[in-house]
Amino acid sequence: MSTENTVTLDRALDASVEEFTHCFTGECRVSVLPILFEINKVLAEDADLATLMSITLDGMRRRLRMHRGIMMLYDRHSETIFIHDSFGLTEEEKGRGIYGPGEGITGKVVQTGKPIIVPRLDQDPDFLDRTRAHGDRKRRGKTAFVCVPIILAQKVLGTICAERIYLNHRLLKQDVELLAMIGTLIAPAVELYLMENIEKVRLETENRRLKSALKQRFKPDNIIGNSKPMQEVYSLIHKVAVTRATVLILGESGVGKELVANAIHYNSPNAEGPFVKANCAALPEGLAESELFGHEKGSFTGAMMMHKGYFEQADGGTIFLDEVGELSLTMQAKLLRVLQARTFERVGGSKPVRVDVRIIAATNRDLATMVEQGTFREDLFYRLNVFPITIPPLRERGSDVITLADYFVSTLAAENGKDVKRISTPALNMLMSYHWPGNVRELENVIERSLILSDDGVIHSYDLPPSLQTPTETDTGFRMPLEAKINAVEYEMIVEALKNSSGNIGEAATELGLTRRMLGVRMERHGISYKMFRPCDPRRR
Repeated sequence: MSTENTVTLDRALDASVEEFTHCFTGECRVSVLPILFEINKVLAEDADLATLMSITLDGMRRRLRMHRGIMMLYDRHSETIFIHDSFGLTEEEKGRGIYGPGEGITGKVVQTGKPIIVPRLDQDPDFLDRTRAHGDRKRRGKTAFVCVPIILAQKVLGTICAERIYLNHRLLKQDVELLAMIGTLIAPAVELYLMENIEKVRLETENRRLKSALKQRFKPDNIIGNSKPMQEVYSLIHKVAVTRATVLILGESGVGKELVANAIHYNSPNAEGPFVKANCAALPEGLAESELFGHEKGSFTGAMMMHKGYFEQADGGTIFLDEVGELSLTMQAKLLRVLQARTFERVGGSKPVRVDVRIIAATNRDLATMVEQGTFREDLFYRLNVFPITIPPLRERGSDVITLADYFVSTLAAENGKDVKRISTPALNMLMSYHWPGNVRELENVIERSLILSDDGVIHSYDLPPSLQTPTETDTGFRMPLEAKINAVEYEMIVEALKNSSGNIGEAATELGLTRRMLGVRMERHGISYKMFRPCDPRRR
């Protein structure tokens, strides 16, 4: 090749390089290579987002001569786009820069995943200026605004936005391409940051909210009833909950022993730990040991893998042994060892497993009598009976019956889609007169059945099951079921009419479509006095 051709080629290359690296302003884009080098270096070491942002924003300010540079992150859960770091903005302005997907230029970039170039901010209606850093539209002058997405695996994680005045459109295009390249490079670090910080904080907040809801649900204040027997139970729960003592909950079936166990756990020092319920009455004899203490892989036919039992699952928390009186003597002996040493072996294993677990047991059986009969180990009874709490039956809780009934009406009506607001006076009298062999569980079932039968937003006496249709309330007994039903309906309608009229017999008779004399005869037959419903009468119901 001739010397002349060589000179011509060199000049052509120089001209090409100059055309690529210089613009009308004399800025050289080769100087941005250190930015990319530093970013790659950080990515190779620890991918720290704070360092990456410092390099990026500093390069945008010093080498690209940007007036403002903004890095925004997108929290998908709350659908919020917020400023993570920037230059050219005050802290107050940064705090105001919050957008949703589709809002303004930044929101559209997040929504579409495509960069947006605005050559003149003063001519673009989509620029919302949430930060209020630009003043009126005229003060934006010839400033250009570019915003590129930070994308990883087709998922938008945030944006990089910048402002400056451009006199050369080729330079503007080059800067957009550079920012897009930086966004691609830092995307993995951004995703990691979101997972470790924003997502972590959100998950921790949600976790605290759920635990708080559980604690609120099971705290003693929300065990319905204010009778004196229940106040004594609340006092015992309050005293024992803050300790780690073993608790034995006694009481008839249906009184709410599990609810008390929940209240103790969620108000205890280990409330953050698991609460595991083991229904001893439902454990088959052949599988009871495996269910309680777990088993090793291959320890018996069908043991395909190692299984952790209830005690191991409850490590760091509380295990609730419901119906503990139903355990066999063999299982009682194994349970005794756990209470003594807090260690056990899984079925088929030889390595001791140590657990830190609080034990709450419950039964409706008379364990002391079972000890005398030889069906319950005496040493296990004393191990469990450290702090006994006896839950009174519903029939001994007085007006708690009405309080519980009202509570079940409000909760079960919503669950069953029924618009039932209250219980009539005769129905309340029947509820108070009943002996409740099934306790609170039976009351709940009765209310649910009555809600289904109610047609007018009120639970009437005739909506209650036959077991509650007592001779006292119906005045007839069960000798003639049809007549008893008619009398119950008549009694209730008269009571409701007198309540609505505040004891005014004339108004009540009009409401019922009777004469005063006819109503008086029926009231006398049912033993109803209008005085009971007068406002000044303390007996008014």
